[in-house]
Amino acid sequence: MVAGGCVPAGAWSEMSLDKSEQISAMLEPVVRALGFELWGVEHYSGSTPVLLRIYIDHPDGINVDDCSAVSDQVSAVLDVEEPIRGEYTLEVSSPGIERPLFTPAHYRQYAGGEVKVRLAWPEHGRRNFRGRLLSVSDSGIEVEVDGVAYALPFGAIARARLLEPTEPSR
Repeated sequence: MVAGGCVPAGAWSEMSLDKSEQISAMLEPVVRALGFELWGVEHYSGSTPVLLRIYIDHPDGINVDDCSAVSDQVSAVLDVEEPIRGEYTLEVSSPGIERPLFTPAHYRQYAGGEVKVRLAWPEHGRRNFRGRLLSVSDSGIEVEVDGVAYALPFGAIARARLLEPTEPSR
């Protein structure tokens, strides 16, 4: 493992969703046992070294000690299970105000909020959408951009973030 680092420009297409899901399933019980929610995992195989970013959440918020405790436990699991070959950078953080959205439940929780969505491939002649999250279905989301609603399938979404802090609709 290597500490620190950042994602290079253009790395969105290098993010490995299958690997992220595999690592997420492996680490979720570890993070939960420490009293936190595993909000999401990003795995960037195109960076050198590989970047593994883990987002944790808690109703009372996240502090540096929480990130450190999770990092220690997660590092031990990753060293034993070795889902990533070679060197990698591990980052553990809170999702923050402009939190990334990973699951349909995340999208539902913040329906009505402002989002920025980057697609893996063009839909409706574009890959980037910034607007209000209108609705969420089993197959995707609907985002309003400049008064026009766009249906975006989950399979096409490479990355999505909440732009405007809103109260979750739990």
